[in-house]
Amino acid sequence: MPHSPKALLDNYEILPKKSLGQNFMHDPNALDKIVASAELSPDDTVVEVGAGTGALTDILADAARQVFSIEVDERLRPMLEERFEDYVNVYLVFDDILKTNVSALVGATDYIVVANAPYYISSAILWRLLESAKPPRRIVMTMQYEVAERIIGAPGAMNLLSIAIQYYGRPRIVGRFGPAVFWPRPNIDSAIVRIDTHEAPPVNVPSRELFFRMVKAGFSMKRKQLKNSLSGGLQIRSSVIRDLLRAAEIDPQRRAETLSLAEWARLTRMVAEAEVAL
Repeated sequence: MPHSPKALLDNYEILPKKSLGQNFMHDPNALDKIVASAELSPDDTVVEVGAGTGALTDILADAARQVFSIEVDERLRPMLEERFEDYVNVYLVFDDILKTNVSALVGATDYIVVANAPYYISSAILWRLLESAKPPRRIVMTMQYEVAERIIGAPGAMNLLSIAIQYYGRPRIVGRFGPAVFWPRPNIDSAIVRIDTHEAPPVNVPSRELFFRMVKAGFSMKRKQLKNSLSGGLQIRSSVIRDLLRAAEIDPQRRAETLSLAEWARLTRMVAEAEVAL
């Protein structure tokens, strides 16, 4: 069987679909770097998002006890089933990761996610995994480098996604590579991001739901001052929001991207203690 993604796909008369954001990684060093970043042990269960041509699946299968490899493109089924027919620890799942019940898939065991999925759904995948009933112990994902930089951002460059990811885990950029490691070549640089999930949130909040409601309201009009974006997002009088911000020692004229995780948590506690009707 051919090894390059182009030769493999040509062999099965499959063309990459732009609508699925398909760019297949083929560089051995890049693939090895992804697996090394996951720090797998022979006892680990891995959920791979985006089997593609199976190049990464192959390496994961050698490193872990079992691999559940999720692929949305049914056209790749014959190729993948042929490639892994003799692997006793690889389970191919042809489904959309945004609809897959990963917790049911892995059962009681904890698991690590390794994802080389289309970049346009990176954020949606992270939200689904981190907010699931049984989040992974670790996520290693390739994504657009600029998105990775925002995820690890400090106050001043925060967004809703970076706040969410830092609430659930500790993100780090552990690798970077150019377009040449993919076929077809994208027009962007890529990063490997590793997220080690927290056993408990790093900040004290009365409820996760209220915390994220506050954050989402704050970023609902991100170019506006906090007192205005929160007032509009939560449908609360501006004067009430101003007083709550001051009680939380946050300048009402600041913007959402400047707040730290701790400041969002402090504001959430103030709102809960004030028993503001939301």
